[in-house]
Amino acid sequence: MSDIGLKITNNSKHIAKPQGFESTKTPKEKAKLAKAAQDFESMLTSMMLKSMNKTTGGMFGEESFGGDYFDTIFETELASFISENKSLGLADMIYKKVIGEDLDMNKIKQELQSENTNNVKAVSAKVDKFTDDNSSTIMPSKGSVNRLNKFDSIINKASEKFNIDKNLIKSVILTESAANPKAISKANAKGLMQLIDSTAADMNVKNVWNPEDNIFGGSKYLSKMLNKYNGDIEKSLAAYNAGPGNVEKYDGIPPFEETKNYINRVKGYMKYWENEL
Repeated sequence: MSDIGLKITNNSKHIAKPQGFESTKTPKEKAKLAKAAQDFESMLTSMMLKSMNKTTGGMFGEESFGGDYFDTIFETELASFISENKSLGLADMIYKKVIGEDLDMNKIKQELQSENTNNVKAVSAKVDKFTDDNSSTIMPSKGSVNRLNKFDSIINKASEKFNIDKNLIKSVILTESAANPKAISKANAKGLMQLIDSTAADMNVKNVWNPEDNIFGGSKYLSKMLNKYNGDIEKSLAAYNAGPGNVEKYDGIPPFEETKNYINRVKGYMKYWENEL
């Protein structure tokens, strides 16, 4: 039988190696995959070290006190060190196979930092627009401000953790409870940010009467609404007050006087805090 040759009519269509592609993964997704790849390589390396050590009686010898325990610790740490320093290169191979890029943790960290900065800027821009309208400044009572000031450090931590303007958190607290940590409504909403039981459970709040738990839970929920509505603060506040179901039902701010007044009150307090800076 004669050899069958491959007829090539267009050399440009036959590529010696696959073309590269630009990853569509977000920085967070890249970081998760990089961590998973490194953990897998570390686990495999640890298993190899265990197997090798069995033939030598362990790193500390068979008769040593607590040898098995310390062997495990050293094997785990050594495996992590080997993986992080790319000694085997397995994590690199896995990451590049999925992402199409070399594994560079410094680059991933820079991308994460840039993404977080952009998110904060986007929310800040929405807040600027939100407070730049014609709403009137509302002056909170001296007593409520004094109560609120006691929670400044918690509010600052929540603001940083959930990427929310601290003045927005303060304004919601003043509107919800006048900064009274023991406040409870007719609808059984509780604490500084007036969390109902189902929301508190969803936000993993252990003690709704604990100011830090309450502020972190309320800020987390507010952050969730901001993400849901692409940073639209009025829709997010409407959802916080009337529930996201009503925002979806009316395709925007629900026609409830209570909700409209709530949004205007938060905006009024925001004006106050802006003027205090």
